[in-house]
Amino acid sequence: MNINFGEKISILGYEREFKCGDIVKHFKRETLKETDDPMMFLYQIIGRGNDASSKNENIYTPVIIYKALYGNGDLFIRDVLDFFSKVDKGKYPDIKQEYKFEVV
Repeated sequence: MNINFGEKISILGYEREFKCGDIVKHFKRETLKETDDPMMFLYQIIGRGNDASSKNENIYTPVIIYKALYGNGDLFIRDVLDFFSKVDKGKYPDIKQEYKFEVV
């Protein structure tokens, strides 16, 4: 995969846009305590990819690849639709952040 930092990542039907290299925060960052790692739930977007494990070999699910800026710097992938989605306010009523991931 050719990764170009600054390359836009957007999905048809969503007005949200991320760029490779963006630092984003997960909504659970709002739950941190003073004693927690101050980098917890911060990530850098590495790029986009396709999940090839789809049952239909001709259709791939687009994913976002991102790296934790805490701990061991683990890499994660997440379905783009989930990455772009809003926080479930029914499940997390006290969270103020609108989306699961937002640019810092």
